[in-house]
Amino acid sequence: MDLGIDIGTSEVKVVLIDDAQHIIGQARSAVPISRPQALWSEQDPADWWHATVDALAQLRSAHPTEYTATRGIGLSGHMHGATLLNANDEVLRPAILWNDGRSHAQCAELEARAPDSRRITGNIAMPGFTAPKLMWVEQHEPDVFRRTTRVLLPKDYVRLLLTGEAVSDMSDSAGTLWLDVAKRAWSDTMLEATHLTRAHMPRLVEGSDASGHLLPAIADQLGFQTGVVVAGGAGDNAASAAGIGVAAPGTAFLSLGTSGVYFVANAAYSPNPARAVHAFCHAFPGTWHQMTVMLTAASALRWLRTLTHADSEAQLVAEAEALPTGAPVPLFLPYLSGERTPHNNPHASGVFFGLTHDHTRGHLARAVLEGVAFAFLDGQQALLDGGAQIDTITLVGGGSRSAPWAQVLADTLGRQLDRRSGAEVGAALGAARLGRLARTREGVAAVCTAPPITDSFTPDAQRGESLAARHEQFQRLYTHLRDEMGAPKDKPP
Repeated sequence: MDLGIDIGTSEVKVVLIDDAQHIIGQARSAVPISRPQALWSEQDPADWWHATVDALAQLRSAHPTEYTATRGIGLSGHMHGATLLNANDEVLRPAILWNDGRSHAQCAELEARAPDSRRITGNIAMPGFTAPKLMWVEQHEPDVFRRTTRVLLPKDYVRLLLTGEAVSDMSDSAGTLWLDVAKRAWSDTMLEATHLTRAHMPRLVEGSDASGHLLPAIADQLGFQTGVVVAGGAGDNAASAAGIGVAAPGTAFLSLGTSGVYFVANAAYSPNPARAVHAFCHAFPGTWHQMTVMLTAASALRWLRTLTHADSEAQLVAEAEALPTGAPVPLFLPYLSGERTPHNNPHASGVFFGLTHDHTRGHLARAVLEGVAFAFLDGQQALLDGGAQIDTITLVGGGSRSAPWAQVLADTLGRQLDRRSGAEVGAALGAARLGRLARTREGVAAVCTAPPITDSFTPDAQRGESLAARHEQFQRLYTHLRDEMGAPKDKPP
C-alpha cells in the first residue's frame, strides 16, 4: 500500500492505493486562508498539519487494515509558499502563499540584483514565487528575517514534522527562484541576491527518491508501521502529471479549472521566460517541464452564469450550442484577474468586443468558450516557441466535463484532446505513485502510467480555420487595448 498526501490551498487530500494502483480510499480536510490586507494571502502552517492528521484519521477509520499496510508515502503541495522557521524549527510568521501579490516591487529589485536570473531560473520573477516574498520580509519585517534560519515550502514543512528531515524535491524547489533549474541545484547567485545562503535551504532530492522515514513517535501517533518511506514528492502540477501519466517527454495535460494550466514534459531544460512560460524540473530524474498559466479559465463561465442569472454553466453551454452555424459572436478577452502567460500583465482585464442588439446570453457564452480556448492557444504557441514537443494531451479539470467546450478547445488548438478515467484524483494520486517509486525503485514508466482513455476530441479542420481567423483578431484586440489596461510592469531586459 502507498499513500499520497496533497497539501492543497483549501484542503489537504489523502489517497491510499494498493499494489495494482487501485484507489482504496480517499479523505480530505479543509484548511483556512487568511487575507489580512489587500493582495495578501496567508496560512498558519499548523493548519496544514492538523488537516493532514484529520484526513489520515478519516482514512484509517474507513480502511484500517489497508491503512496500516502502508509502506510508502508521497507528498504534494501548492508551490511557492514561504514558511519561515527559526533555529528550533518554530514557525516565525504565517506562511505567505502562491497567490499573495504583495511583492511586486521586490520582483523588479531581484532581477536588478541578479541580472542573470532568468537564465538561471528559467522564469520571470513574479510575486507568486518564493524569493521575492523573503525580500519583502527582509524589508518590512526585519526582525523576522534576521531570526529566519530555514525556509521551507508547504509540503516540506509537513515532511519535517513527519520525518524530522528538512528536504525538498526538484520540481517544487524550481518554483522558488533559488534553484539553478538546468543544474537541479541551489544557485548561490540567486541566494546571495536575497541575502540568504545554502544553509537556509533544505537538502534536495528527486521527487521519486526517498527523503527519509516516518519518525517512530509519528508513526505510532498516526497508526503506521515503523520504517515507512517518505518520497521527495512534487509540486502540485508535477504530482498531477505523475498521476495521469504525463511523465515521458512529449506528453502533456491541459487543466481547465478555475485557472488554466498547459503542462508538457520535456527531455531537457527549455526556458522561454520572455513569453511568461514557466520552466521547472519534473518530479523524475533527468526530466523537466514547461507550463503556461492563465489566471481565469473555467471560472470565466462561472462568472457569466452569476452575471446573467443562468441556472448553471451547463445551461450556458447549451445556449451557446443552440446558436445557428455562422452566427456572429463577440470576442471575449478572459483576463478577469489579469493574465500570466503570455502577457505577464496583472493589469489586463476582461473585454467583450463587438456587441450588438442581436446578441443574447448564448452569444456571450460562446464568446467565453472561445476566448478561454484562444488564451490556451496563446499558451500553446509560447510552449512551442520555447522548444516544446507536444504529442499527446490529456484534458483535466472541472471544465473538462463539458464535451462541447472540449471540442472547441480541440478545434482551436488543432490537437486531439483525451479524457481519462480517474484523472480527477490528481496530485494526491501522483504523490502516492512517487511514494511507491521511492520504496521500490521501479522504473518511472512502469508506475506512472496513463489511465484508460474514456473519450477523445478530434479537431475539425474547417472549424479550426474559422477559429484561427478569430484568434488573430483576439490577439490584435489585446495589443490595441494593452496600454489602456495598463502595460506590464515586467518586460524582458
